[in-house]
Amino acid sequence: MDLETLKIDLKGLEEGLTSFEFNLDNAYFKEVNAPEVSEGNVHVSLDIVRTGNDFFTLTFREKGTVVVPCDLCLDAMEQEIETEQRLDAKFGIEYSDGDDECVTVAENEGILDVTWLIYEFIVLAIPIKHVHAPGKCNSAMIRALEEHSAARSGEGEEAAMDPRWEALLKLKE
Repeated sequence: MDLETLKIDLKGLEEGLTSFEFNLDNAYFKEVNAPEVSEGNVHVSLDIVRTGNDFFTLTFREKGTVVVPCDLCLDAMEQEIETEQRLDAKFGIEYSDGDDECVTVAENEGILDVTWLIYEFIVLAIPIKHVHAPGKCNSAMIRALEEHSAARSGEGEEAAMDPRWEALLKLKE
């Protein structure tokens, strides 16, 4: 994918609504070269509403799948994502994205590169916990996890019980 298509010429937009469609594939994620997501297939709809000479409202709609590591077995898994994000943009002296809700675009250039914004919205749409469906995890890794969990839980049995717990157990009897 040519990332140049993700550079929007805000100066060239007419007042009112302008829409863009992007299909992001593995080439996009490879070009971005970020650690969280390296593969995927995501459709992006971008609506830009220009109001006045220097103010823009951008609405990003992203839907598709990305490949992330499973939290349990660490094998790659497909994770569905769907998100809608809104961002404002305005012209200023130089580029600035210090505000989470408004981006300032250098007026002398007038170009907003949405490549990284789209990637950040995709990453934010990934659930905190992502695991394979039951029975789909790497069985060898799950066995290794169970063995290590059992070994760790067995170590503490030999240690003496905390006296506070002993006192509570006496109350129970």
